[in-house]
Amino acid sequence: MRDLMLDRRRFLQGSGGLLLGTLLFTSGPIAMLAPSRTWALEMTSLDSATGSKLLLVIRRIFPHDTMEDAVYAFSVKALDEKAAQDPGIADLLKKGLADLDQRAGGDWSKLAEDKQVGILKEVQGEPFFALVRGMSVNSLYSNELAYKHFGYEGASFPKGGYIHRGFNDLKWLPNPPVDAGPAVPA
Repeated sequence: MRDLMLDRRRFLQGSGGLLLGTLLFTSGPIAMLAPSRTWALEMTSLDSATGSKLLLVIRRIFPHDTMEDAVYAFSVKALDEKAAQDPGIADLLKKGLADLDQRAGGDWSKLAEDKQVGILKEVQGEPFFALVRGMSVNSLYSNELAYKHFGYEGASFPKGGYIHRGFNDLKWLPNPPVDAGPAVPA
């Protein structure tokens, strides 16, 4: 029975790592969904430092200034799951991050944003970049928090189509003249 008891520190040392964060924006669609302002994401194969640096890489590849890190964390989780299935992926991610540090002449994550982006442009043809970009584009833009951030209401077919839900709600375009198209049925 004694072997089954673990304290929190030993549990965390045994797991891959945790990615921790705090919601920066206290209002907005994501903050309204969250039960608290802090969040944590357990990783099984990557450590916390690797997860944090990957989150920053993903943020630089897909920059959305007002999107919370919690949304980007889903992409880190997808990379962690892929690395758990294939140790070669974990190695590729760690080597790719080490390459960024080497190109930065130190800690890549401590550079100014424009310098970070410049180094990412240098490695955009590398397998590391292709893996991070490819996994992240799917996981980042296909989750509920991203939908809320962008105001995407979801697929149209289960709700009767767009003609009665969102078809005519373009607020960023001027109203067209009445004779520009056919009448929309009520």
